[in-house]
Amino acid sequence: MKKRCAWSEKTVHEVAYHDEEWGVPVHDDRLLFEMLTLEGAQAGLSWSTVLNKREGYKKAFDNFNWNIIANYSENKIQELIINPSIIRHQLKINSVVTNAKAFIKIQEEFGSFDTYIWGFTEGKVIQNNWKLKTEVPAKTELSDKISKDLKKRGFKFIGSTICYAFMQAVGIVNDHTVDCFKHQKLGS
Repeated sequence: MKKRCAWSEKTVHEVAYHDEEWGVPVHDDRLLFEMLTLEGAQAGLSWSTVLNKREGYKKAFDNFNWNIIANYSENKIQELIINPSIIRHQLKINSVVTNAKAFIKIQEEFGSFDTYIWGFTEGKVIQNNWKLKTEVPAKTELSDKISKDLKKRGFKFIGSTICYAFMQAVGIVNDHTVDCFKHQKLGS
């Protein structure tokens, strides 16, 4: 029986996400954009809700192709607002289009979003050693800094708490608790 982070054992989706993805360093721009989108969608909701709608998001948002999303028409946005396979929140849906445009600008400036986002840690994972789930912060000085920079570049739904959750998801920070089997695996 594997020991996992306490948050991850409520549903089958959470276990799979924890074991296969959460905290694993991501350097693929498509997956980075997907996780930015999903973390923004989660605001005010449970991660389980977002995971249950992940496939719906992939279909509704053209597999997170930012070049297509950046050109969505008002008709397409209205279709998304009534799509039951995603979270039907107009501001969140609009933010995906806005963020796609800002994502493209970052790629043009830095060559890739990966280069930009990992530049905040000089390409290194921040290795934490939390014993308890309650020790894990909701945000940090670094997530404040990244959030502020992303907002300055036009991103929406990217406050410091969302930004920190994104950093955890894509492995910029390893916040698996020390008793979790993934902590040591990712820390080596």
